[in-house]
This record gives sequence, C-alpha cells and structure tokens, in this order.
Amino acid sequence: MFSMAYQNPPSIPISDPEAQEITPTPNPSSTPLAKGYSAKVVANKVKNNLVFHSKWGELNGAMGDLGTYIPIVLALTLARDLNLGTTLIFTGVYNIITGAIYGVPMPVQPMKSIAAQALSDTTFGVPEIMAAGILTGGVLFVLGVTGLMQLVYRLIPLCVVRGIQLAQGLSFSLTAVKYVRKIQDLPKSKSLGGRPWFGLDGLVLAIVCLCFIVIVNGAGEKNRGCCDGVESGGGDLGGQKRDEVERNKRSRVRRVIFSLPSAFMVFVLGVVLAFVRRHEVVHEIKFRPSSIEVVKFSKHAWKKGFVKGAIPQLPLSILNSVIAVCKLSSDLFPGKDFSATSLSVTVGLMNLVGSWFGAMPSCHGAGGLAGQYKFGGRSGGCVALLGVAKLALGLVLGSSLAHILKQFPVGILGVLLLFAGIELAMCCRDMNTKEDSFVMLICTAVSLVGSSAALGFLCGMIIYVLLRLRNWTRDKPLSAIWMQKSPEQV
Repeated sequence: MFSMAYQNPPSIPISDPEAQEITPTPNPSSTPLAKGYSAKVVANKVKNNLVFHSKWGELNGAMGDLGTYIPIVLALTLARDLNLGTTLIFTGVYNIITGAIYGVPMPVQPMKSIAAQALSDTTFGVPEIMAAGILTGGVLFVLGVTGLMQLVYRLIPLCVVRGIQLAQGLSFSLTAVKYVRKIQDLPKSKSLGGRPWFGLDGLVLAIVCLCFIVIVNGAGEKNRGCCDGVESGGGDLGGQKRDEVERNKRSRVRRVIFSLPSAFMVFVLGVVLAFVRRHEVVHEIKFRPSSIEVVKFSKHAWKKGFVKGAIPQLPLSILNSVIAVCKLSSDLFPGKDFSATSLSVTVGLMNLVGSWFGAMPSCHGAGGLAGQYKFGGRSGGCVALLGVAKLALGLVLGSSLAHILKQFPVGILGVLLLFAGIELAMCCRDMNTKEDSFVMLICTAVSLVGSSAALGFLCGMIIYVLLRLRNWTRDKPLSAIWMQKSPEQV
C-alpha cells in the first residue's frame, strides 16, 4: 500500500529536477543489496510523513473535519444504534494509517449517501448500512487494483471536477448556515425552529465563534502574522527607533494572535459547554470500550444495501473521495501527486475490513481535506493526531461518548462546517476560461437542485463533450480538443 501512495517510489533524492527526469530511478527491490534497506526506506518515509510542520497548526487542522464527522456519526448512533465506540476505533486507525501513507491531512469521513439513506428510511438498519459499505468498498478496490480508476481520473475534465467540488462546498455551507440559524434534531435531520439569540447554544455564541476564527485565520492566506514591512521616511534617528520598536511590538502581537489554534479552541469551548448544559451527563459516562462483534447479514440486507446504499454512494465516492481529492491534493500540496489507484484501494480496504464489525462506512473527501488545510493542517501528523484521539476515546469511553456529543452546541458545529465548505468551494477559482466556467456552473447547479452529484456529473460531461465537438472545425487533433491543448503541446 505504501508503494501505491505516490506515483514515484521513494528513492535517493536528487536536487536537480532536470537531472531527475534524465537519471533512471533505481527500484529499491530490484537488487538483493537494496532489499535489506527497503524497510528502512519505508520507515523513514513514514517518519517524514508524520512530522508536524507546526504544532498548533496541525492540532488546529485536526478539528477542520469535525463539522461533518460529528453530526453524521452522532445522528446514526442515536437514530440507528450505530456502534459509536467501534466506529471511533476503526476510523482512528484509518486516520493514523492514511496520515503515515500520504503525508498530508487526508480525511476519513462517513459515506454521506449511505448515511442519508439510513436516516431517511427506518428499515435501513445497521446490517444494511454495513452491507452497503462492504459492496461500495469492494467495487472501489477492484477499480483501483485493475487500474480502471486511474483511467477514469485521466478522462474526467478538471472543470467537471470543479463543478462537483463547488456543489459539495456550497452544500456544506448551506447546511452549516442551517445549523447556525435553526435548532436541529440531528437524529431526524430536521430543523425545529429559529435558534434563540442568547444561551449556551445561541446565535450570539455562534457569531462570536465565527468572528473569532475569521480574525485569527482570515481568508486562509499563507503568510499569516507577517508585518507589512512599511519603511519609515526621514526624521530623527530617535523617532525612527521608536517607530521600529512600536512596529516590532505590533508584529509580535499579530504573530501571537494569528498563530492561535482557533478551531481547536472553539471545539474545546463546545465540549465545556456540553457539560455545562447538562451536568448529569457525567454520570452517564462509562469508562470501557464498546464490544466489537461481527455483524450478521441476511440476504435481504445485502440486496437492500446494494440497491439503496451502494448504487447511490458509488458515484459520490468515485468523484468526491477519489477524483476530487486527487485534484485538490495536487492544488494544495504541489509535488505530492497521489494516484487515483492508491486512493481507491485505501477507501476499498477501509470498508472491506471495518464494515464487517459495525464501523460506519468511510471514505476520503475533498471537503474534509479543504477544511483541515484551511485550519492549518499540512502533514500526515495532523490526521494521525486526530486518529490517536479517536482511538483513545473509543477504547476509554466507547459508545457512552454519544451522551456528551448530544449536548455539543450545534451552532458551533455549523461554524466549523461553514469554513470547510467555503474552502472547498474556493477551489473553483482557477477556472479561467468562459467555457470551463460554463461547464462547472451547470454541473454545480444540477448537483445542488437534483441533490445528486452523479446527475450533475452526467450533465457536466454531456455539456463538455458538446462544447468539444464544436472545436472539430478548428483542425485540432482529438487529444488537443478533449484536453484543451494547443496543437504545439500535443
């Protein structure tokens, strides 16, 4: 699995990029002498992938995906008796492994289409959820190992992927605003009325948390806390020194403020308020892990899981969990190009293992990656840290953790989810041509109105093909027409 995470296998680093293109890269396992060092190479790669780029930044980034993770898992725990402890244990292990493999904050999220079906259909229970996860994971695993997923990745145009990302980002943002403005019944996925202005889960609290994150994180600029470097004009040397001292003080204050782990602080505030809102929750906590048992499946569960769970989930997993994550990771982390094959295999393996024991079907997601990047996650250590926390909570508290999460202010979850959605939607700003923007917006509009990424993808691909057909009269090769390259680049 480690070898599939990167398109280029780990080898001796070469500083000159041109020399790297010319010089053949030795395969660590090609000679008997190199075989003895393969384990050391892998160990060094894992160690480098887990190194924190910034302690507070990585800790803060680990909170970036909780706005999506907590509501879905909590709703399924309360409404469908999902084993929260088992889910935390398995997803924690997934986080640690993916962080070690990829070296970026690769998220592990619940499969949203399966979760939506389970919450809307009272007869879609745990066996059906797990059957859908196993079948979805099996298809993704086969697509990965056969190389078909990489072919799909190469054929899907960037503007269509951006349309799916924009739709997903806007969907997250709209849900986040609903969480902030309305009181939510998460198990039933219903809004119960306007949220009061004041209180421990009031509108004012959510607005204050929103403003705090904006002040600390801004719009996500890379060089937060840097002074503007304004030069002083003429004058006496004493005045210049006083101005320089004043600027240094302001610079230190800016660095302190802009380096605060805003998302982590907001999440900790939510946990404290959960205990304040209901003191009795302390007596409902049991310090023991949930029992891990093999789920029993019937023929009806397999059939219903495939028809109502796996079939709607597959297009979303292929597009948002594999294709969109590949595109987004190359945008956010230049030089770390992950193959669609690797992502498809890891998603497949996660569900082929964990779903048999009652862990919620999981996948990667562009929204989670964008959210964790937004709040400062830059390495695999970010998600590995989150995985350790999930693993510890699953082993120590088990399913009793649901009593705490049930009291967590939903308005704060909405604030965290809002920033994740906006960051994902902002990826579409690289669409520079009118044709690409046209395809992207059609794909987005259909996805949002039809509530189906698959339908939006289909419409986007049809419009893209029709626009490419118009270019046949320009005497361009077929490859140039499809990939929008000039004939000189072909």
